[in-house]
Amino acid sequence: MSGPNRNRKEKADVRRGLVLAVTAIVATSLLTGCGLRDLGDDKGSAASPLPGVSETFPLKAPPPAGKPLDAQAKVQPVPAPDPADPVAVAHAWLTTAYTYDTAYDSSPQDANLRALVYLTDQQAEVERSYRPGAASGAAWATWAEHKAWTTVEITADDEGQGPGDTPGASYRTFAVDGKAHGRDGWTGTGPQLTAVVKLVMTGPGTWKVAGATVIPAATPPGSVATSAPRSASPSTTAR
Repeated sequence: MSGPNRNRKEKADVRRGLVLAVTAIVATSLLTGCGLRDLGDDKGSAASPLPGVSETFPLKAPPPAGKPLDAQAKVQPVPAPDPADPVAVAHAWLTTAYTYDTAYDSSPQDANLRALVYLTDQQAEVERSYRPGAASGAAWATWAEHKAWTTVEITADDEGQGPGDTPGASYRTFAVDGKAHGRDGWTGTGPQLTAVVKLVMTGPGTWKVAGATVIPAATPPGSVATSAPRSASPSTTAR
């Protein structure tokens, strides 16, 4: 088998393994009555700090909100999807939530807020109230150093569709392959992950994202890439 074909096959095999892992996790959750993790599971429900911890290690303020995008920003608006097509809605949400421009965005949360239009009303409100941690991880720091933006290629997995659809709910599996592009000419790896997205019908012919289970791709040794910055919104919580 030639080099390029072999690489594509190996990448497909890894992706298939991730999808099977995600599907197993989601299926187990459904059997136990939990279902996919709700977007709000990790927001507003954190345990109180141990006595004295906050005094010894003062809590750091979250990063400030990013700057509004303008004509110089590399992030382009995502075309409005057909609301009656759950795959199109999930694709648009993932594209928006994982496309960053660190010359404008202070953290991944800025992209999450741009993706509110694809969420259910309840989850959008939870997202607005979320306050990320002070640090966004090594990958974000590297991207910001180069004033980089990210682009993503999203592939729907036709074989692994999570636990299967139910009346009023749809589960779709996607692979996200991101790249980072520095304004100084640097290039690197962007967000890399497999996601099972839960959508619910909120009205006649209208699907909205109600949750997601995410498994970040393995990071090669020495790589600066990470698909789950520490301050990432629970919109993309890994189970």
